[in-house]
Amino acid sequence: QIYTMNADGSDPTRVTFNAAIDSASSWSSTVARIAFQSFRDGNWEIYTMDAGPSSKQTRLTSNDFSDESPTWSPDGARIAFHSNRDGNWEVYTMNADGSNETRLRPGDSDYVPSYSPAWSPGASRILFQTYSGGWEIYAMDTDGSNLNRLTFNEYFDESPAWSADGARIAFHTDRDGNFEIYVMNANGSGQTRLTFNETADKNPAWSP
Repeated sequence: QIYTMNADGSDPTRVTFNAAIDSASSWSSTVARIAFQSFRDGNWEIYTMDAGPSSKQTRLTSNDFSDESPTWSPDGARIAFHSNRDGNWEVYTMNADGSNETRLRPGDSDYVPSYSPAWSPGASRILFQTYSGGWEIYAMDTDGSNLNRLTFNEYFDESPAWSADGARIAFHTDRDGNFEIYVMNANGSGQTRLTFNETADKNPAWSP
């Protein structure tokens, strides 16, 4: 289920109530809206809701495949997600009301599967991870054009996240034998390791 709480961990509040799994919640930056994925329909679909336990929940996607990992654009107008509805995992966008679902990259042997979209602060670019001999991080324009590969190795480079000014990208990688947090410039240069320990450090998120 989806819960909310204050930033200090106080006042945890359950906001979804059903017998299936609700997960991968994402806040809208402009209004008090939450996007999430739910298995209540027998497969993963994307929903939105107002923040609150009695708010109306609206299903945005409807197909026999999996639509997962919704993330809001900075202006709250669109949602990016990944789906296997066309036979392989690809990145899609749609309007906040579920209209205009658009596949950003055609499936081909060089750039599939693709997961974990992340909007740039200006909503002009989208980061994602895809398999190119190893899991690598790419960036593209929000129409799927202007593709740029940012990492080059045979390991797992995953979970990219833009800094608030769009100048840097954080991600996790196992290139050093276990998962550590790295940062790099937006063009892929200057890749720098930030964490150093024997356990897994994953899924970085920037402060505003």
